[in-house]
Amino acid sequence: MRRKGLELLPWTPELRQWQARVALLRSLDIDKSATSEWPDLSDAQLLATLEHWLMPYLGKVTRLSHFSQLDLSSILRNLLPWPLPQQLEAQAPQTIQVPSGSNIRIDYSEQPPILSVRLQELFGLSDTPRIANGRQVLKLHLLSPARRPVQVTQDLANFWRSIYSEVKKDLKGRYPKHYWPDDPLVAEATARVKPRGT
Repeated sequence: MRRKGLELLPWTPELRQWQARVALLRSLDIDKSATSEWPDLSDAQLLATLEHWLMPYLGKVTRLSHFSQLDLSSILRNLLPWPLPQQLEAQAPQTIQVPSGSNIRIDYSEQPPILSVRLQELFGLSDTPRIANGRQVLKLHLLSPARRPVQVTQDLANFWRSIYSEVKKDLKGRYPKHYWPDDPLVAEATARVKPRGT
């Protein structure tokens, strides 16, 4: 296993996101106090400690192809002592609700984590969303109605104040049926072409 690496195991994109969420909370703790209750579940640490966390599950593994049949998700999730699983969901959630009411998935594969969301779904929101009890600001990938990138920012207030009016002109030309208010801070957020009743 050490020669072949952790890629022998049945990783899924969702499990890699889970691993990144744990790593983020560990990193935020270490940045603040040099210690963390969150375990180090990095690939390097998992490889270095195979005997402790993987060995108990290898009783029926006799060939390389058997590794793909392990329930890796359960094995790794068991490494989080109670109440950390609940804290993980609260502090580094898989999704976040935006003003339009949509629950948007957060991508933890980069630092800072990315929230890709259509611009109109954030109308009325003055500050960039945060997670981890306010310790981590999200990087916003603001999208057009066709889900194409429009702007990347970690400062939503500045975007509304300084950049939105220029972006609005361009988007209004390309998406004339959509709602492009003059003041996005008082406008109703929507996941539709226009808010209800307009």
